[in-house]
Amino acid sequence: MVSDRGLEVLRVIVQDYVASREPVGSKTIVERHSFGVSAATIRNDMAQLEEEELIAAPHTSSGRIPTDKGYRVFVDQLTELRPLTAAQRTAIEAFLGQAVDLDDVLSRTTRLLSQLTNQVALAQYPSFGSARVRHIELVALGPTRLMTVLITDTGRVDQRLLDIVVPDETGLGDDFLGELRGKLNAELGGVALADATEKLRDLPDSFPPAHSAVAVAVAACLGEQVAANRQDRLVMSGAANLARTESDFSGSIYPVLEAIEEQVTLIKLFSEMEIDGGGVSVSIGRENQGFGPGGQLSETSVLASGYSASGGSVARLGVLGPTRMDYSNNMAAVRAVARYLTRLLGKEQ
Repeated sequence: MVSDRGLEVLRVIVQDYVASREPVGSKTIVERHSFGVSAATIRNDMAQLEEEELIAAPHTSSGRIPTDKGYRVFVDQLTELRPLTAAQRTAIEAFLGQAVDLDDVLSRTTRLLSQLTNQVALAQYPSFGSARVRHIELVALGPTRLMTVLITDTGRVDQRLLDIVVPDETGLGDDFLGELRGKLNAELGGVALADATEKLRDLPDSFPPAHSAVAVAVAACLGEQVAANRQDRLVMSGAANLARTESDFSGSIYPVLEAIEEQVTLIKLFSEMEIDGGGVSVSIGRENQGFGPGGQLSETSVLASGYSASGGSVARLGVLGPTRMDYSNNMAAVRAVARYLTRLLGKEQ
């Protein structure tokens, strides 16, 4: 059983090691922190922490560094997160407030979160499996060129360009496009993406032969857009931060980079992380062992929070980096950005 002072010793070991990347010894603790006890007493506390496998010696006669278990106790014992500064909060609102659509929002979110934490930032698109069609727009860009626009209730806007072979020289007439647009929205408005494909398949049958070929092409294009939007995917920024912390990994960082590129691995990890009462979930080191072949993420920590998009769907955003990271600052940043993202997307409903 670790004493209260022992937990405080663990806390300063984690903080000093994160700041310096140097093993922490009892003499250093006494000099830097006001415990009011001798170095010998601190050594006894450290011996107890080592017995509980919360710290370890990387080399003989060296100081101590936290283990994965030690980081876990440290995170669980955090009573409060370091608040973001007023300047940081203003920067979040100003930068994200300039976004024009969901793609831009999530791209800006990951770039901002990466800068705030110096880690790899990840943002999951809202779950489109439960998304519904809000509106479909058809825009003629020329006699034989069309833009199809699919808008979902999660705020996703997907645009495609389509070149069409028309049966005569009149091209894509406004009357026909208006009729096609009206039927598409009448049939698909409010329909779940999971059910939209079947309705699109039957749509061309309602047009005369002269227009059925165009209707078939438009329906096929929209079907591809529906299929693409039903897939879970992530936006990422800051992979270069891993290179700057490469010395925190025992081997190459390439397996970690490969795991990041394989979005399925991270989406699965995100889905299994339960957000705690503080609004942030943390998965540390060996807790990530089962994700990805070879346990590529076993030397990383992943911090995640949930955000709500329009339509009520919930997705995750967070950061990934080495286990030696500033948990207090990073957890506060993830939570703050997630909360602002929820407010921002909620305004778009």
